[in-house]
Amino acid sequence: MKAIVNVDTNWAIGNGDSLLNRIPADMRFFKEKTTGNVVVMGRKTFMTFPGPKALPDRVNIVLTKDENWSAPDVITCHSIDELFVQLERYDTNTVYVIGGSAVYELLLPYCDTAYVTKVDSAKPADKFFPNLETAQDWVLAVEDEELEHNGVKFKFTTYKRI
Repeated sequence: MKAIVNVDTNWAIGNGDSLLNRIPADMRFFKEKTTGNVVVMGRKTFMTFPGPKALPDRVNIVLTKDENWSAPDVITCHSIDELFVQLERYDTNTVYVIGGSAVYELLLPYCDTAYVTKVDSAKPADKFFPNLETAQDWVLAVEDEELEHNGVKFKFTTYKRI
């Protein structure tokens, strides 16, 4: 499995029900990586999508404790065990964990790669991704050149589990 995330300098990912940063190049990167693959997310993350509707051209799996929740074109799982039964159908290299913070925390131990868009800013936040810079079992494998959008600097990085 892989994780894909956009973080600020404090490894923050959101505030309330909103992403901290909306950068078109990052959205394109996310789409390129996940299209044709499996995306795993929590219900709250799903509910932030326009509609809210499943992401097109992807297998959408939502992990939720709400036994009554469902949505069109979504596979709903109510436990990590149920999720892993569903994931047996897919090549683990095609599975992307896309949030939110609780789902990242739960599934990061099962990921071997993390695609992290690092944004050079710090904003008020209440949702965070584990800081891979201080994690003993992760190493920065790729760091692209710094880019800029509307005065905000960012870079694409890839971390690998060691």
